[in-house]
Amino acid sequence: MPLLRFIPETTNVDFVKYRFVAFAIDGLLVLISVASIWLHGFSLGIDFTGGVLMEVKSAHVIDIRQMRADVDSLGFPESQLQYFGGGECDHPVNSCAMIRVQPRAIKVNGDQNDADQAVAREIRGKLGTAVQYRSTEVVGPKVSGELLNDGILATILAVAMISIYVAVRFEWQYGIGALFATGHDVFVTAGFYSFLSWVGYSIDFNINTVAALLLLAGYSINDTVVVFDRLRENRRKYKRMSLVDMINLSTNQIATRTTLVSAATALSVIPLVFGGPVLLNFSVAILFGIVVGTFSSTYVAAMLLLYLPAVGSNIETKTEEATA
Repeated sequence: MPLLRFIPETTNVDFVKYRFVAFAIDGLLVLISVASIWLHGFSLGIDFTGGVLMEVKSAHVIDIRQMRADVDSLGFPESQLQYFGGGECDHPVNSCAMIRVQPRAIKVNGDQNDADQAVAREIRGKLGTAVQYRSTEVVGPKVSGELLNDGILATILAVAMISIYVAVRFEWQYGIGALFATGHDVFVTAGFYSFLSWVGYSIDFNINTVAALLLLAGYSINDTVVVFDRLRENRRKYKRMSLVDMINLSTNQIATRTTLVSAATALSVIPLVFGGPVLLNFSVAILFGIVVGTFSSTYVAAMLLLYLPAVGSNIETKTEEATA
């Protein structure tokens, strides 16, 4: 008896026919991303703006939720708390915590060092003598700026190297498609962060966000390579089929597979949304990127091949159909 199926095993959708509608939607997403990044920028987190780092040790297991609530009640722009172990911190386990706080904006001609010291005094006053203050450090804006630049560089290099690999593995046309599709996914997702903070949501762009964008680049190229691989297989089987028909055939053949994989990935990420502020930035990027990445594999990577020189010598591209 066949299992209950919510989606068909194969589809018969004319993806190429609806490409201009998809282009319009995608163009709107890109336009919003450009406008948001240009006019508003990002709400940078502690990792990229600098802040105060404190390590505390308790004789008992620390209630991290209560400690986070105590620190948040002081009204700092951003704070992050987490356990760490090793050495005496394992006696008992979870008896040490790391507190990272972004100081309040200083007044004109104010002293940043005084502001940082005030942060430490406020935290000590709030937590009292229940914990031992092992160390207090200040992460300056110069170090944070270097971290931001390194994160941007790492993302650009990742997209470029992925595209080079695809160009070598398949053909140069595929490499261009992969470059645009992967770069598009990373950029639009970054723009999504900017837009959320622009409209008032408390979501920061930090090192976890960069990690999510790098992961997203890898996830996106996986879908793109699946499409390209099916195109290559069909090119060998149907040597006289037009590129328009081949793209429709290949995309329909992997549509069910792509939908199931995207849905399964999203289901595994959704619980992370409720894992607190540390995981929120990461999970939001992945969830949004899954949707954008699935979309771009068809309507950016594959459709771009219609506007490039013929892929392979055995494909007879019908210009009239491709531009209809």
